[in-house]
Amino acid sequence: METGAITQYIDVAQIVLYMFWIFFAGLIYYLVRENHREGYPMDSGRENGPKITGWPVPEPKTFKMADGHEILAPDVNRPDGTYHAQPAWGWNGAPLDPVGNPLLAGVGPGAWAQRADVPDMTHHGDVKIVPLRVATDHRISAQDTNPIGLPVIGGDGDVAGHVCDVWVDRAEALPRYLEVSLPDGRRVLTPIPFARIRRTEVVVNSILSTQFSGVPPLRHADQITLLEEEKVAAYYGAGTLFATPHRQEPIF
Repeated sequence: METGAITQYIDVAQIVLYMFWIFFAGLIYYLVRENHREGYPMDSGRENGPKITGWPVPEPKTFKMADGHEILAPDVNRPDGTYHAQPAWGWNGAPLDPVGNPLLAGVGPGAWAQRADVPDMTHHGDVKIVPLRVATDHRISAQDTNPIGLPVIGGDGDVAGHVCDVWVDRAEALPRYLEVSLPDGRRVLTPIPFARIRRTEVVVNSILSTQFSGVPPLRHADQITLLEEEKVAAYYGAGTLFATPHRQEPIF
């Protein structure tokens, strides 16, 4: 009998190899199963179309959050973000065309998720993203251009309003939004990634100057919820494709 052999027909290396195959197959199954905790069931986008539930779907697991409340994953009863669109063609998987105001339709680059309608908080229990008028211990670096007071130029080259404040992330010490004062007195937020800050102006190419009035408003003047962040960012994201009809056409 050769060294390492249990019998004349089975050796240790062969058993270990088979055990590894079984373990690896189980690992793949587990990872695929855990991957289905979010995003299911999926809506096909067709009226009365099929719901894609995914397989395998794990049993709901309870997660305890830092603020004490609990969430389930997967939560099949959680509401999804609303959208206004219709399939471009009749088959399953066809792209969706927005219906109504395309910047608020909630499709394509303007899609948003139904996040919690509460503000993000720091580890100390303070509201995380606030304007500088609230975060008085923060300021704009002297080496950077202070955008407060600068005109905001839309994608059509016209002035939409003026920057009246900067909203900062107190946990990360980063600017997150520009607060823009419109001619009618309203104030809306513009995410920093959509703004190009120059010495004499702030340029926002994603939407036109006339479309700033449609930016989703905030419930509170000095704080923004996670859901409001989704909707504000989605509005500017939708503008990159839907602000003007020619943006929807192929780029040659």
